Amino acid sequence: MNSALRIRPVVLSGGSGTRLWPMSREHYPKQLLPLAGSMSMLCETLARFADPNLFAKPIVMTGDALRFSVAEQVRLSRIESTIVLEPSARNTAPAIAAAALLAQEEDPEAILLVVPSDHLIKDVPRFLGNVRDALPTAIDGSLVTFALRPTRAETGYGYIRLGEPLAGSPNVRRVASFIEKPDIERARAFVADGQHYWNGGMFLFSAKSFWGELERYAPPVSDAVRAAVAGRRVDLDFVRLDAKAFDRAPSISIDYAVMEKTERAVTTVCDIGWSDVGSWSELWEVGDKDANGNVIVGDVIAEASTASYLRSEGALTTILGVDKLVVVVTDDAVLVADRDRVQNVKLIVDRLRKADRPEASTHLRSYRPWGYYQSLHKGSRFQVKRLSIKPGAKISLQKHHHRAEHWVVVSGTAMITRGSEQVTLGENESIYIPRGAVHRIENPGKVPLNVIEVQSGEYLGEDDIVRIEDSYGRT
Repeated sequence: MNSALRIRPVVLSGGSGTRLWPMSREHYPKQLLPLAGSMSMLCETLARFADPNLFAKPIVMTGDALRFSVAEQVRLSRIESTIVLEPSARNTAPAIAAAALLAQEEDPEAILLVVPSDHLIKDVPRFLGNVRDALPTAIDGSLVTFALRPTRAETGYGYIRLGEPLAGSPNVRRVASFIEKPDIERARAFVADGQHYWNGGMFLFSAKSFWGELERYAPPVSDAVRAAVAGRRVDLDFVRLDAKAFDRAPSISIDYAVMEKTERAVTTVCDIGWSDVGSWSELWEVGDKDANGNVIVGDVIAEASTASYLRSEGALTTILGVDKLVVVVTDDAVLVADRDRVQNVKLIVDRLRKADRPEASTHLRSYRPWGYYQSLHKGSRFQVKRLSIKPGAKISLQKHHHRAEHWVVVSGTAMITRGSEQVTLGENESIYIPRGAVHRIENPGKVPLNVIEVQSGEYLGEDDIVRIEDSYGRT
């Protein structure tokens, strides 16, 4: 084995995570949230690859709509990464294929470790040990998946049935079969027989071996992705795949496209405290519980209540005399559900979408490449927002047809463009931007700039923005 070989992580960071509504939403899904610790799930994932002796620079695959939010999480992780933008959602096979081609351009012998960005691994050292143990097998051309020891009869996961041990690799077994999500009776039988393990969607293989199997079993994917990678362009800090070519790829998982067909599939058994954090009940399962079996996060007081997941992202939340509930409070929505029925939260999200409710997809706080804005109050012909602008960042040079704005600096220093003039404002100073005036606000300082914005006019939608110049390539 080449002592200089380093593994190239591929982090899949798409998906909407609707089962974790109201925290996870389409425009800010669960991988961007600190659900199981102080860091976001994406940051926690990238932190596993901090050892430069074992890992090369990760490739993060995500969608265009999440690009700036993902880039901010990558910055916070301090793990330098290549961010690749998928023009459309095509499931895991095309995303992994694009990463494999890009990795091969830099290193024809690249070894990829493919992981979702939103899974919890409690025992990271043991997981990295499993990766090291399986590495020689991957170098030899096998496609390794990680079989996760089941802790319960679970109907929400696919399963791997273990085959014979691989000659010369006692910790690696051939995959006898991949099994779709079972009903509860089959799931109980799987746990009892000791030969079936959860399929966590993590893989280790050489880019060359994977690509060869993809061309053999899923040529429509390989043909489309090859063209999409060839037509890519660099956009700021992102690699943007060619949209027309990528859209021709079938929407198909790596399991269906390759792993269930290839004769090279092998697996190694892991006991790493894994969870895909796919529902609030799973967060209760993996969370730290008090003496009454409650997992409590945020400003929550629970009295005479047991076995519940209780979380508040702001307002004081009080719980009295309940059992096995999930209560999640955000700034604009509250979920109360039986803990055994939270897999159906997506039914609530479906109803919100049908009613065209913004709570289905967005939070009151919306993230932008320059920072974020948060809605504070809205009424007839006016609304109030808080803007937080990162040091050195600025909003686009723009104007509005239907609204005027008042800006009050709460903290930091603001450099304001208004028409042909430039004004510098400090704390407790303000300025008026009339309707139709070309304007911009930027933060020349080294601390965040916080501004209260009061909008007034007959129409206050975000689409009433005419961008004249933008540092982030938006139109």
